Amino acid sequence: MSNAATSLGDGELIDIITNSPVKDTPKEQVRQWVARALWHEYGIRFADMERDFPLAVHSEGGRRRTKKLDIAIFEPDAEHSLKNLHRVVVCKPEPKSGRAVTKIRTFEQANKDLDELKELMGSEEMPQIRYGLWTNGLDLFFLRKEVTRMGAQFEPRSDWPMADDSALSRSLAGTLATLRRGEAGKLKTAFRRCHNYVHGNEGMPKDAAFWQFLYLLFCKMHDERTSRASRTPLRLFAHPDEPFTAEGRRRIRERVLELFDEVKQTYALFTVRDEISLSDHALAFIVGELAPYNLSGTDIDVKGLAYQELVGTNLRGDRGQYFTPQGAVNLMVSILDPQEHETVLDPACGTGGFLRATLQHLLKQWKEAEGTAKLPDDLDALLEHQNRLREYADQHLFGADFDPFLVRATRMSTMLMTGAPGKVFHMDSLAFPHGHLSGVAEAEREIPLGSVDVFMSNPPFGTDIKIEETETLDMYRAGVARSFVRDKTSGDVIVADRPVTALAPEQLFIERSVQWVKEGGRIGLVLPNGILSNPGPVDEGIREWILENCWVLASIELPVETFIADANVNILTTVLCLKKKTQDEINTEALNGRLTDYPVFMAVAEKVGKDRRGKAVHKRRPDGEVILETIEEVERVGDEIRTVPRIREAVDDDLPLIAEAYQRFRAVHPEPGLPR
Repeated sequence: MSNAATSLGDGELIDIITNSPVKDTPKEQVRQWVARALWHEYGIRFADMERDFPLAVHSEGGRRRTKKLDIAIFEPDAEHSLKNLHRVVVCKPEPKSGRAVTKIRTFEQANKDLDELKELMGSEEMPQIRYGLWTNGLDLFFLRKEVTRMGAQFEPRSDWPMADDSALSRSLAGTLATLRRGEAGKLKTAFRRCHNYVHGNEGMPKDAAFWQFLYLLFCKMHDERTSRASRTPLRLFAHPDEPFTAEGRRRIRERVLELFDEVKQTYALFTVRDEISLSDHALAFIVGELAPYNLSGTDIDVKGLAYQELVGTNLRGDRGQYFTPQGAVNLMVSILDPQEHETVLDPACGTGGFLRATLQHLLKQWKEAEGTAKLPDDLDALLEHQNRLREYADQHLFGADFDPFLVRATRMSTMLMTGAPGKVFHMDSLAFPHGHLSGVAEAEREIPLGSVDVFMSNPPFGTDIKIEETETLDMYRAGVARSFVRDKTSGDVIVADRPVTALAPEQLFIERSVQWVKEGGRIGLVLPNGILSNPGPVDEGIREWILENCWVLASIELPVETFIADANVNILTTVLCLKKKTQDEINTEALNGRLTDYPVFMAVAEKVGKDRRGKAVHKRRPDGEVILETIEEVERVGDEIRTVPRIREAVDDDLPLIAEAYQRFRAVHPEPGLPR
């Protein structure tokens, strides 16, 4: 990858169709998203698309006037002319989201917009234009034109064919081979549309809508798994006309409920109380969105991104559950570098961001070893990698959370990525191995204290959620749960002879992490800056305890933008990476009367690729113009691998650069302590 010689002015973006600058508008954003999806999901080449193609249409009164097609799609490898025009796309700006519930419109409610699409698709005089799409980024309306003796007839569809006009994958019951692999932007939109339909059109609260959608998502994954194992047809599908008739919607419902009954009998994370309460219209809509995708054959990174976006907007809690932005997660995983034989634990896993990133990290390692790091997996390789990830998740990947809904959300996330729900326990990780919650006994068998290789977490923090239970605090009395005070004579931090009655959870999680890992085990924590920099005796005492018991691998300060856009938390944080000292190492330092000197990697991130509102931040030249970079995009569409040079805006994000700098640092300064 290298920076391009050109740059981009304010208010411009790089058009994915022409690879040249165009004006950045809300409508243009939708056009770029659609064009990328047409290539990645339908296999329609950019060379067969044209933006603003002029088309003469009949208007009222019989006059002809010229309109521009937002995206015109021609027959493959054909001249861009009217006779070869096969599909048309109308793009509109995405509606602004306010406080009102976002509703997904039906075909009937979109009649006026569809009249515009029908006008562009033309009458029986232009039979070559068979398919049309109208979208504003949220609503997607597909039409198919049939020319009969009665003229042009327009039929609503929930999808359209692949580039080679192969069968509508949404519409047919078949095998996994007939489905398509998802592209990140399109799959995220499909997930969001499903959720918005349930939330907006069914009147359900956001969290209830989220779980109803996950029930259907689990049915989809179970259907693919059983279909592949038994070589039987898929059951989660919709024939072309079924979503648009009462009888068709009833048949879809019967198939879904049969599948969900099977799901509840197969997976322990469901109970008889779990019920699908959606209307026939909602079920038909969601099946129409999910059915075309081969989720088991979709890249693991793509599924992880789609799921993370959905849970990030629906499961933010009010008890310190501020979910970790992906950039910070990736940085920690890169530094700690978990291996396939190592056990990984996040004891405050939320929706499973660190667990997903661990799976992605392992997949990257495997592909680099195979020499395919820059190539997309074919279906066989993807399934082989997924099976390998499933074995890893079953044996080495663990999570836990106090919130039972987040436990279930993480297990579903693991299921989406590996095909198995993984091992995530409902328990209070600070009280472990005590506690009354359902996951304690199994966790004590699987991950007792002192058994974990890599511990990663963004624990809940805040003065309003202090831990006061004596039984819990008693487990930390020899470490951080001591009354640290400052000696008035020497100024040193000493321990007063009085019990601590309350501590913030992040303080206890520091010691808990050390208790949970093996000697030489690696630890990553996201902590508020105060605990590492406040001059008070309590925080200083905790820092001294860390240095006595751990080697410090890295300390990276994050800017406030890291959390404020994703979690609405205005706080400075640090990624702290540690390595547990062996008892021999601790004894040797105590005997010497001093701690060992060693180099520590430290960095301050100033940019994380977005501002406080979540808007992308790009690298700029001194004159203010955005810097462009050229990348090689490698994509697999069907059996074809395509490499396309593309120009894009360079994102201003220090975190990947810090991860690279850490690797260079370790090449010169090996990890202190016990070798891996």
